[in-house]
Amino acid sequence: MPPLYVVALAGLILFSSLHTAAPCSNATAIGDTLAAGKALAIGDKLVSRNGKFALGFFQLRHSVAGKAVSSPGWYLGIWFNKIPVCTTVWVANRDKPIAESDLNTTQLRISGDGNLVIFALNKNTSTESRLWFTEVANSTDTSISAVLNNTGNFALVQKTPSSGEPLWQSFDCPTDVGLPTAKIGRNKVTGFNWSFVSKKSLIDPGFGSYSIELSIDGALRLASRSSPSVVYWSWTSGGLAQLVKALDGLMDSDPRTKGLLKPTYQDNDEEVYFSYTITNESASVFVPIDISGQLKLNVWSQAKETWETVYAQPSDFCIAPAVCGPFAVCNSNSRPLFCDCMETFSQKSPLDWELGDRRGGCARNTPLHCITSNKSQTSSTDVFHPIPKVTLPGNPRSIEDATTQSNCEEACLNDCSCTGYSYDNSKCSVWHGELLNVNMDDGIGISSQDVLYLRLAATDFQSLSKNNKRKPRAIIAASIVSFGLLMLMLLLLVWRTRFKRFNASLHDIPGSGGIIAFRYTDLVHATKNFSERLGGGGFGSVFKGVLSESTTIAVKRLDGARQGEKQFRAEVSSIGLIQHINLVKLIGFCCEGDKRLLVYEHMSNGSLDAHLFQSNAIILKWSTRYQIAIGVARGLCYLHESCRECIIHCDIKPENILLDASFAPKIADFGMAAFVGRDFSRVLTTFRGTAGYLAPEWLSGVAITPKVDVYSFGMVLLEIISGKRNTPEVNSKSSYQVAFFPVQAISKLHEGDLQSLVDRQLHGDFDLEEAERVCKVAFWCIQDNECDRPTMGEVVRVLEGLQELNMPPMPRLLAAITERSDAASM
Repeated sequence: MPPLYVVALAGLILFSSLHTAAPCSNATAIGDTLAAGKALAIGDKLVSRNGKFALGFFQLRHSVAGKAVSSPGWYLGIWFNKIPVCTTVWVANRDKPIAESDLNTTQLRISGDGNLVIFALNKNTSTESRLWFTEVANSTDTSISAVLNNTGNFALVQKTPSSGEPLWQSFDCPTDVGLPTAKIGRNKVTGFNWSFVSKKSLIDPGFGSYSIELSIDGALRLASRSSPSVVYWSWTSGGLAQLVKALDGLMDSDPRTKGLLKPTYQDNDEEVYFSYTITNESASVFVPIDISGQLKLNVWSQAKETWETVYAQPSDFCIAPAVCGPFAVCNSNSRPLFCDCMETFSQKSPLDWELGDRRGGCARNTPLHCITSNKSQTSSTDVFHPIPKVTLPGNPRSIEDATTQSNCEEACLNDCSCTGYSYDNSKCSVWHGELLNVNMDDGIGISSQDVLYLRLAATDFQSLSKNNKRKPRAIIAASIVSFGLLMLMLLLLVWRTRFKRFNASLHDIPGSGGIIAFRYTDLVHATKNFSERLGGGGFGSVFKGVLSESTTIAVKRLDGARQGEKQFRAEVSSIGLIQHINLVKLIGFCCEGDKRLLVYEHMSNGSLDAHLFQSNAIILKWSTRYQIAIGVARGLCYLHESCRECIIHCDIKPENILLDASFAPKIADFGMAAFVGRDFSRVLTTFRGTAGYLAPEWLSGVAITPKVDVYSFGMVLLEIISGKRNTPEVNSKSSYQVAFFPVQAISKLHEGDLQSLVDRQLHGDFDLEEAERVCKVAFWCIQDNECDRPTMGEVVRVLEGLQELNMPPMPRLLAAITERSDAASM
């Protein structure tokens, strides 16, 4: 079962309220019941007996740039009565606001046929019009009344006969919020669905772009309300019963919800539904599907006087269809502003964006210049701007006869309605009209190496080029400072929480994807009292374990108070923030007393060193070795070039490269990792790493760059090729002749003798071109001068055959070893 993740968004500890920071209404309470013959007017409100909920007429307001912006009209709805932040949980007339001109004559009454009705008097005709009504009851019984219950459910009930089901209830007509005891599901007999639909914006509760419902096949799913509808998240693993079990564990792992919430699931002959209850009636909780299509669990913090998001799905903001509108790029790593306009585009309605409604997206600053003559000849001065590493828009049109990128670009340029193109693997795709669902590769939920070529007016492209050359340093510096402060605040909050409560989860780390807080006793049980040791290092030992759901894990138990604590922090703050297919996944941690444990996914094939250097291990065939080399390179490239901050691993070696069941590599052990700001090229650290893989600059004490990882990777490549350690060996007792594989390898490479370099256990079964490519990459990586080494991005392109490298020179250090060896043997 895949775990349900607690989502920590930047600033996520402080839930950005979807409502204005003021009460919904200052109306006067008139009890909890509206009896037949009575009316609820503007300025009145019903209040539940426990005082928790109120129902009345209100107008939504929000502050934008210091100015108050109001909803298009007034609404009848329910809100949290005692909370100072206007938080609506149900709206009757969500798509039919009441006009200001009708306010003085608007009332909620029980009509003569027993229905709830919002009436407004037309002054011109002296007749009443119905603005909203329930249309369910058909009775003249004067005992019918409407009651606002303690659960926030507004029900139309009949007292004679007493009890029984309500004639109508707001829980059967949910808007965008699920309260405790409310259902989401369906009635199997009538086919009626309990589903939620998001609101349009912070001031418009009308029907928005996303919905959540229980499908006929029993899956809980989030979908767009577009035509056709797109399901972008669903829970199908083990059904809703398994969801309840997972949520139970999730709620208990968070101190804010531990023992507070109880999810339930019912499936009988009449209905199937999911619901939840609370054990503390004084607590305030609600589950909205918000404007951007995320399902959230929000809990009110009395101490902070704000809503806090405990849980959200999907964890990746950008997954919801068209969440940023046309001509915008969504990036889950650019919190809190996930959406941004494409280059030379601007927000169509900045006000709507401020109010959370980005459906309008962005518009061009300058129209395209494209003219089609009477002879169907097209003339255009437009140009194309590349947007790398994004998911491509939907509904592309393929151009079959465009066999080169220039042909593809020309095909788009000659069509005035074409707004962009992509060319990859000899496939030309073009798009017409608006570009939607362009999401940046975040290395977590969204992964793409595609390039979208956006069509721009030539004048815009020229200004774009100038702006890129003159990027203001003040903005860069401000970004660095802001991000640094944010990271510092988050880390301080995490460690303060640790001392307050050892079993607290890392909710405060942005992008953690849900790191689980384990109890020490649970890990003792999972590892059978740490009985099966997988390996160890300078900071502790690693043990095999099994969780209750049969998930195999690797538990690293850190030793030494100071060093163990240091590595614990380093690993959680680096690998805990990111996910990549070639980086080992951190599942959770344990922090109790002086115990520090890290829980990782288990790699069934162990570490790379065992397969390269141990005689009893499985011999890796060449194709596997080559894929391992590419995988490690991709992982390092992601750390160096794709994370918000560049992460230098600082200890790349075969022992820290783990292999899964299919021998796919995953970089592990981030206890020595260092962070480098995007606008800085170096970071000063203490001496670290492993002898044999250390770049020369480590020894000089200067600030390091990501090129230290490049050097270590080059040394690892040489060991992958040879199947031997790079450590120098003395050939004979009588003469001092050093046999250092890198020295031999560079000479053999220059001579063109690759056969003698590749591991003899392969018996010559290898790809000669790939072996030469790996050798060249390795020796460029271990050049003495870091400036001569390639970046990991370049390394990936070379190994994938997309870029060529010249023959590398012999590094001066290797030349010196060769000279000393030759002199000693004379």
